[in-house]
Amino acid sequence: MALKNVRLEVMQTVEKQIDSYVEKYLIPVEEIWQPSDLLPDLQNENYVEQIQQLRGEATELGYDFWVVLVGDMVTEEALPTYESWLMDMEGVDQHGRNGWSKWIRHWTGEENRHGDALNKYLYLSGRVNMREVEKTTQHLINDGFEVGTGRDPYRNFIYTSFQELATNVSHKRVGRIAKQNGNKILAKMCTIIAGDEMRHHLAYREFVKTIFEYDASEMMLAFQDMMQKKIIMPAQNLRQSGGKMASAFDDFSNAAQRLGVYTTFDYIDILEKLNAHWEISKITNLTDEAEKARDYLLKLPARMMRIAERIKIPQDTNRFKWVEANGMV
Repeated sequence: MALKNVRLEVMQTVEKQIDSYVEKYLIPVEEIWQPSDLLPDLQNENYVEQIQQLRGEATELGYDFWVVLVGDMVTEEALPTYESWLMDMEGVDQHGRNGWSKWIRHWTGEENRHGDALNKYLYLSGRVNMREVEKTTQHLINDGFEVGTGRDPYRNFIYTSFQELATNVSHKRVGRIAKQNGNKILAKMCTIIAGDEMRHHLAYREFVKTIFEYDASEMMLAFQDMMQKKIIMPAQNLRQSGGKMASAFDDFSNAAQRLGVYTTFDYIDILEKLNAHWEISKITNLTDEAEKARDYLLKLPARMMRIAERIKIPQDTNRFKWVEANGMV
């Protein structure tokens, strides 16, 4: 009970600064981009030409690319699961009456646009079987996800700090591949989405850094615990229609690694970046247990690198219903 009370006190202390975080890391609704800014305007007289341009640009991208883009979109569309998870944290008023619930609602509002934009793009592109994609999205929301954080805000903020940077990397790389293949519309969309993810990462990273100032030992232990469990991707339970929960995730992940969109080396790089920003090596006045946790975290990247260098990514994959209807190879 005492430990829980300390966490609540820390959350209440950090909460006093929440308006400054909203102002610094989020953008007002009237100023931020919307999906319609990046997609053909169906109220415009030349909307047919705009759609033809979008569909034409989409023809040069291969099978793995569409698998990854669909997986990224479905992950973004499962936002209701993520909001309900964060609203259940200790220190958050689920009725929306405190600063933390304000942050989560506003963060959700920004994130909601990502899946909306990518969904409309995929629909207009004609390159994927949207009914199968939609089934996958509904399954992912129905199945939910368990990332090992419980209701603990410390573990939740470690997870979001890591995951938001991972999505930044993924969207940015997808945008780069699209640009290299002449797809200007999708390249712009993914680059802008990646920018949102970076802002969100910076905010959650700052939450953790601030908590380290108030409760360093417990935050260090939470960081160690999350890295021991490994940061599980939000799409971990990905499945296709007729498949079992989580049956499609490894194939999606392998496609992302083959493309170089998000790899084990990126995972390690993110850990190193977090260690450096939170200045793990310089934190003092830790308990003996937290000191051991810090040693573990500082040695972990090198240990993971040795393992990563031996991993071979499968070149064959089970076919996805999302894409195979188009006969792509």
